[in-house]
Amino acid sequence: MTARNVRGAAGAALATALITGVTACSHPPAPAAADSAVVGIAIEPETLSPLLGYGKDGNSKIFDGLLTHDADMKLKPALAEALPEVSADGRTYTYTLRRGVKFSDGEPFSARDVEFTYRTILDPRTNNGSRTELDALQSVTAQGADRVVFTLKYPYAPFAERTVLPIAPEHVAGRQDVNSGEFTTRPVGTGPYVLTGWSKGEKLSFKANPGYWGGEPAVKHFTMAVIKDDDVRATRLRSGELDAAILPPDLARGFARDGARRTYAARTFDYRDVTLPTQHPVTGDGAVRRALDLAVDRKAMVEALLDGAGKPAYGPVPTDSPWFAPGTERPHDLDGARRILDGAGWKTGPDGIRVKDGVRAAFPLWYLSGDKIRQDHALAFASDAKKAGIEVKTEAGTWEVIEPRMRTDAVLAGGGSPADPDFDQYQLLTSSLAGDGFNNMARYANPAVDRAVAEGRTSGDPAVRKAAYDTVQRELAKDPGYVFLTHIDHLYVVSDRWDGLSTQVEPHDHGLGSGPWWNVESWKPKQK
Repeated sequence: MTARNVRGAAGAALATALITGVTACSHPPAPAAADSAVVGIAIEPETLSPLLGYGKDGNSKIFDGLLTHDADMKLKPALAEALPEVSADGRTYTYTLRRGVKFSDGEPFSARDVEFTYRTILDPRTNNGSRTELDALQSVTAQGADRVVFTLKYPYAPFAERTVLPIAPEHVAGRQDVNSGEFTTRPVGTGPYVLTGWSKGEKLSFKANPGYWGGEPAVKHFTMAVIKDDDVRATRLRSGELDAAILPPDLARGFARDGARRTYAARTFDYRDVTLPTQHPVTGDGAVRRALDLAVDRKAMVEALLDGAGKPAYGPVPTDSPWFAPGTERPHDLDGARRILDGAGWKTGPDGIRVKDGVRAAFPLWYLSGDKIRQDHALAFASDAKKAGIEVKTEAGTWEVIEPRMRTDAVLAGGGSPADPDFDQYQLLTSSLAGDGFNNMARYANPAVDRAVAEGRTSGDPAVRKAAYDTVQRELAKDPGYVFLTHIDHLYVVSDRWDGLSTQVEPHDHGLGSGPWWNVESWKPKQK
């Protein structure tokens, strides 16, 4: 991806690449070992086992999938030696595996490990919250050491994208309790790095895998420092404790004139939305949901909260995606929101907050503690809602605090995957998944959406799929279960010591496998 200069202006929305700095206005960070890197991330994994969901979108560093993504998010072989052979009916995928690959403990990788991984994930006794992502899979069979066949229940167009999922070693993970064994914190994989330590809440440390089939990385030591608070992450980056970090736009702007560092901006499918639980007497009212969808000023949020590093969101699909349905953009229409509420019997009370049948138009909105972008979005949403006569009380908490309240309380949530529209919409909107962990958090139920999502994931015809996802987006415009606010570009500030850095189009889940370190195994120290 190409370089550009940054001045902290709104043009950051188009950034997908390197932002070059100018003359430094601060002291450069202390010299670091040429073969080591420390990066600051905001989110820590709950487990390091792919059997429990770790690395499911690829890029786990410890493991490899059968396939992986290149810089342009195109699928390419990893543990498979080529892209799969697909049967004419779209229900059989056959992979021939790369030979000579070994796990980091020296044991050989084979098709049995692939079969073991997928079968274990599909086992209902395995605590993998992402199991529904493999709903289309009927069976997986190892044929000898270097051939594996997947059989699907129905033609599932994006199935190959699901095979970036990391492969676990049967000889290690298969001898332990899949949910609590030491493999969950001391994994063994085929990837470019080997875990050397995990201090929970603090850092994950890795060393280069000398036997990696793709060649030993030049960055020999790689550390991911877990720093949930955005301001603290920026401070530690400025002090030189970190070589790189993900930062919100206002904090990244502070490094724009730092010649010792560069800022990378990644275009994403990452959205922020407000869940509107149908179990709450206010957010469960369709008129309230439609009014809130019009009351929010998305463009103002992009400019004021993101410094232009993003775009308005009208659903899970970004407006610049070929899957976006033109005409589903919603204007900021405060008068229209008020008319909807008036017509539905929500009358303005003496304090400016509406009331209907004795119910006050008020509800809580939770956001994740320490996440400045979520906090800013929550406050902006509450401000816009109040102008329509709806009171939103913002509350901060950890996911442990928030999750038990999701049935009735609104949440400033997020999601997004560039791989395929099914990856978002099936779990976000399908009524049968309502209340299933973080799936369908709003408990949204729309029969037309259910039918369209099912058609989109079971058809192999691109035109049929496009029509199905257009229907989903048009139904969301008429019957919103969520208020989508913005799609956010991710900004990373990195010490200018390496060559080979770039960004990909990124999903919502980022930090470990995304960012300029998505290909850290390919970085090379700059020649002086």
